[in-house]
Amino acid sequence: MPRRMRASCSSAGRKFDITKTQILQLDYLCDILTFFQHNAGEEYLMTTIYIGVMTGTSMDGVDFVAASFDPLHIHATLTVAFDPHLRDELMALTLPDDNEIDRMGKADVALATMIGNGINQLIQENNLDKSQIKAIGCHGQTIRHRPEHGFTLQIGDPNIITEITQIPVISDFRRRDMAAGGQGAPLVPAFHQALFQHSTIHRVILNLGGIANVSMLPAGDEQNVYGFDTGPANILMDAWCHRYTGQPYDENGNWAAYGQPIRSLLDRLQANEYFSKEPPKSTGREDFNLEWLDEQILDWRNDLEYDELEDTPENIQATLMKLTTRAIKKAIYRSPLDTGEVYVCGGGAYNSHLLEQLRWRLRKHNWSVQSTSALGLAPTWVEATAFAWLAMRFDQQLSGNLPAVTGAKGYRILGTITAV
Repeated sequence: MPRRMRASCSSAGRKFDITKTQILQLDYLCDILTFFQHNAGEEYLMTTIYIGVMTGTSMDGVDFVAASFDPLHIHATLTVAFDPHLRDELMALTLPDDNEIDRMGKADVALATMIGNGINQLIQENNLDKSQIKAIGCHGQTIRHRPEHGFTLQIGDPNIITEITQIPVISDFRRRDMAAGGQGAPLVPAFHQALFQHSTIHRVILNLGGIANVSMLPAGDEQNVYGFDTGPANILMDAWCHRYTGQPYDENGNWAAYGQPIRSLLDRLQANEYFSKEPPKSTGREDFNLEWLDEQILDWRNDLEYDELEDTPENIQATLMKLTTRAIKKAIYRSPLDTGEVYVCGGGAYNSHLLEQLRWRLRKHNWSVQSTSALGLAPTWVEATAFAWLAMRFDQQLSGNLPAVTGAKGYRILGTITAV
C-alpha cells in the first residue's frame, strides 16, 4: 500500500486524502501546463494547415493556398497556369459535343495530376511541414452546373491527388447541398461571413471571376446573410477580348474604356431570363458563353434599332462590362442594406476601369468600393482560401453551406473524403 499523505485540499468543507503518487502526477501536469502557457506563442502547439485548391469558370489556372484558421494565417500561395491543350479541352467540355465521356475521363486524370504536382510544388518551395497539413480542399473544375436538373459536375480525380500528395483530399462540395434542395452554389458566402462580417458596418463581398457573385453581410446580423450569382463577369469579357486582341484578358479594362456601351445590344443581353430570376440562383458557362453572345449579336444586327456605326469590338466590350456592373448595382440597391462597403475579390478586382464604373454606379448611396486587400486577404487568394476553410469545416464535421444563399433545406456538412 502506498503511504498516504494528509492533503489540505477540501471540497464543500470536507477534507480528503490523496496518495504521494497522485501528488507527483498533479505536479507533472502543472509543469506541462506552465510549459505551454510560456511557449504557445512560439508555436510549440502545432498549427493545423489546410490546403485550398480552386479553378474557376475563367479557367486561367489553378490557385493553391496553404492556410490555418482562428486566426487566419496564409502560409503559402501558388498559381499554376493551364497547359493550353488542357484548358481548351476543359472549355470544350462545358458544352455538349461528341465522345464526351472518354474526353472527360482523360481530362479528369490530366487535371488531377496537375493539381497533385502543384500541391507538392507548393509544399516543397515553401518548406511546409507536411505533418501539419491535415487535408486538401479541392473544388475541381466545373464542367456542368445544372441546378434546375439537380446536378453539378466537377472533375479532377481526388484519388489521384491523394496518391500523388499522400494527403487526404476533401472534394465534391456542391452535391450535398444540391441533395438538400439547394443550388450547390455559391458556397463562398459562408466563408465570407466567417471572415469579413462586421458588427456595425454593412458589407458586400463581390467576387469577380468568370461569374460575378455577391455575399450580403448585414452589420452584426448573422441570421440574414445571403448571396447569389449576379451574372457573367470575366467569362464574356475575356473571351471577347481574346478573339479581337489576342490577349487573354482586358488589362485594367483599358480596351473597354476606349469604347462606348451600346444601349440596344445591352437591352437585348439583359433580356436573358437569368437576370429577372429571384435568388437563390446560380449560373455558369452553360448559360453565358461566346456562342450565346454571338447569337445575341447576330439577332441584334437584324434589329430595326441597329446602327452599324456603333458596331465595333471595343463598344461591345464596353457593353459587356456594363452588363456586369449593372447587374451588380441592381443586386446591391435591391438589398436591405442602405449603405456600406463593397470589397472585391477574384481576377476582376484588378480591372481598375470596372471598379471605377462600380464606384460611379454606387455613388448615390455612398457605397465605398475597394479590394479585399484592405481586409488583409489579396483578391487572388480568397476563393482558394475558402476551400481550405471548407476542408477545415468538413474535418471538424461542421456545416459549410448557408441555406439562405443556396436554397437548401438546412445546414449540411459538405464534401467527401479520399483517405491516404
